[in-house]
Amino acid sequence: MTALTNRYEFVFLFDVTNGNPNGDPDAGNLPRLDPETNRGLVTDVCLKRKIRNYVNLVQDGEPGFGIYVQEGAVLNEKHREAYKAVRPNDDAVATAKKLSPKNAEEETAVRSFMCQNFYDVRTFGAVMGTGINCGQVRGPVQLAFAQSVEPVLPLEISITRMAATAEGEAKKGDDGEDGRRDNRTMGRKHIIPYGLYRAHGYISAKLAERTGFGEADLEHLWQALEQMFDHDRSAARGEMGSRKLIVFRHASALGNASAPALFERVTVRRRFKGEDYALDGAGLDNLPPARSFADYSVAVNRDGLPAGVEIIERL
Repeated sequence: MTALTNRYEFVFLFDVTNGNPNGDPDAGNLPRLDPETNRGLVTDVCLKRKIRNYVNLVQDGEPGFGIYVQEGAVLNEKHREAYKAVRPNDDAVATAKKLSPKNAEEETAVRSFMCQNFYDVRTFGAVMGTGINCGQVRGPVQLAFAQSVEPVLPLEISITRMAATAEGEAKKGDDGEDGRRDNRTMGRKHIIPYGLYRAHGYISAKLAERTGFGEADLEHLWQALEQMFDHDRSAARGEMGSRKLIVFRHASALGNASAPALFERVTVRRRFKGEDYALDGAGLDNLPPARSFADYSVAVNRDGLPAGVEIIERL
């Protein structure tokens, strides 16, 4: 695999319509919000989960593209596979409840095994110091929380299920005038009518050297960001879609400009009847709420771009 030799940053814009992009189970599955600004939040963990799911779907078990963090996975058993590889003649490895590297060389070997075999370990890193200890890997790809570009207003929608779960429940209640029994199950569903979210990402070529994250892995990452919502449909999440992926490619591994300065080159404005308005400008409160991506404009400032930095618009 071709090694990664360039630093990258990227701006990722995605939206949700009539859905809950990242509910908080500790708050009744309410959409996550910044309480000071009422802007919606989507965690980095949520975005990484969707990237993992996409890579797993596309690669379908190909060597080197296993997924370490999966629902229901027993992580220690995945660690055990690393020890089986570095200690092929040690029968105790198959049953031991605790394993640790015997020396620095073995520590490097088990960590390398995990990076080589699991895409998400060499991409995002992992803490693998549980009972069967494979150490810790600092990944080259990091994502910040996504935040909606404007405040969002979560709605609580009542829902009804007409079917019964058990025979006893079905017998309860009398038939109404329309012949239906009054045994409906009531519930609540939290949605956001519309929200456009912005996330920032960082890719370190120097950290990629340590994990083996290469150019092919990078292309899988870009494809995942572009297409992952198309394979993650759910009634609870509504309609989610990738809208913009703007990549800053540095000529060197250490970088040629500061990330914050590059992110400032991507601006989002409200659009109404052909006119654009700054999101922090006066008069924005007089506009109707945004209900589609067409209610926004996205601009990329290419003037005076620092030497050694290239802007690539993937979406």
